[in-house]
Amino acid sequence: MWDSSMFLSTLTPKFYVALTGTSSLISGLILIFEWWYFRKYGTSFIEQVSITHISPWISGESRDDNGNNNLQSAPPQIPECKVWRNPLNLFRGAEYQRFYWATKKEPLTFYDMNLSAQDHQTFFTCEADAGNSEYETMQIAWRERAPCDRIKHAHEAIEANPECATAYILLAEEEATTITDAEKLFKQALKTAEVNYKRSQALQHQGTLMDAQHRRDTNVLIYIKRRLAMCARKLGKLKEAVKMFRDLTKEVPPIMNVLNIHENLIEVLLEMQAYADVQAVLAKYDDISLPKSATICYTAALLKARVVADKFSPDVASKRGLNSAELQAVEAIHRAVEFNPHVPKYLLEMKPLILPPEHVLKRGDSEALAYSFFHLAHWKAVDGALNLLHCTWEGTFRMLPYPLERGHLFYPYPTCTECADKELLPTFHELSVYPKKELPFFIIFTAGLCSFTALLALLTHQYPELMGVFAKSVVNWMSLPVYYIYEKIESILPPNLLQQLIRI
Repeated sequence: MWDSSMFLSTLTPKFYVALTGTSSLISGLILIFEWWYFRKYGTSFIEQVSITHISPWISGESRDDNGNNNLQSAPPQIPECKVWRNPLNLFRGAEYQRFYWATKKEPLTFYDMNLSAQDHQTFFTCEADAGNSEYETMQIAWRERAPCDRIKHAHEAIEANPECATAYILLAEEEATTITDAEKLFKQALKTAEVNYKRSQALQHQGTLMDAQHRRDTNVLIYIKRRLAMCARKLGKLKEAVKMFRDLTKEVPPIMNVLNIHENLIEVLLEMQAYADVQAVLAKYDDISLPKSATICYTAALLKARVVADKFSPDVASKRGLNSAELQAVEAIHRAVEFNPHVPKYLLEMKPLILPPEHVLKRGDSEALAYSFFHLAHWKAVDGALNLLHCTWEGTFRMLPYPLERGHLFYPYPTCTECADKELLPTFHELSVYPKKELPFFIIFTAGLCSFTALLALLTHQYPELMGVFAKSVVNWMSLPVYYIYEKIESILPPNLLQQLIRI
């Protein structure tokens, strides 16, 4: 038999220096290439090749001419990230400002407030305002950055015209320090808004300016009614809030596409624990042709979880499997988590909540905050719902190993959410990013291999004889199992067979 000790004794220290140096160089080149590929494509080259080519070859998966099951195939068109107005946005004076007084931290970013200013100018101003001092003053007020300047201009507009409803809106939003005060101002605004609406409705067909004024008065009236309904919700007048929100959902002006009032209605009905009514609202808005939101997806999951959550046990389910109701609940949770994967950590209180922004990015951290801020209590109200969520939500990520390239029920996860959420959320909030670009295993492995071989090369260069002895000891130690197996085989099989195999 070949004697390894005789072969090792012939090797000089220079051989060990050259061997370790070459190994270190090769592993270093692999590490550099892996790091470059990861920086450019967001995945490990070795992992990509393994999944794309080796794994299908071993498992026998086939690929069609359209590139299905191929990670290199072109992803479907991803819709552009659009910022939406938060349907449950808080009151600046009665809520955001009080938070600032208590913490000395700004709850809203300039970008978020600037978006609100643009919304106000779009819906509360029109071409017919030219020449009317009160409305021109309000145009200036919406553009002011300092709250005190906006409030000052609103008072000037009311002095010029006591029927300036938009001025009352600004005062209710920013000057009122309690919800009760805000409600009083909105009720005052409602009276003037209804008068202005009826007046412009009668004149809307007398030219483009009058038509624009009527559209503005319609927007003002709907906005005031919505905020009054939100005041009623916050003051505990739930039945009154439900009636107002139901009436508003029957309206059809363009502003309704922005306000998403059905999400306000869902939240109030959940507070009342009127789950049958919530299901009826979902049946209308959770349609394949309508845009989704965290409220829609997670409320659907909550209703399905409510059926099984109180009796759900992960140990029992793992033994007997999931029944049909539990399977539906788990699938609904997976659907919700795929739509917005940031929500579960807030619902499970693994991340702290902050005040939600005035605008949200669907599927982003901002939407997750806005949803969880109001709906955490509703999940806690359903016995076992959070436990079911805790046991099942992470399974979604195993279904979506490459969320940026493909989705299961929705479009691939947008890549623009991190940048938009940074603009929407304050700096003191730790931004939730999905998917996190963690270093792949093969980059960590090659980095460790490179460091280890470089250390061996350095030690071999400094102490060649000692490292030679060490290498011989390691090789002899590793060869012991081989010798042991060889001796066992030799004792069992006839010697001529082994000689014939050695010749072959």
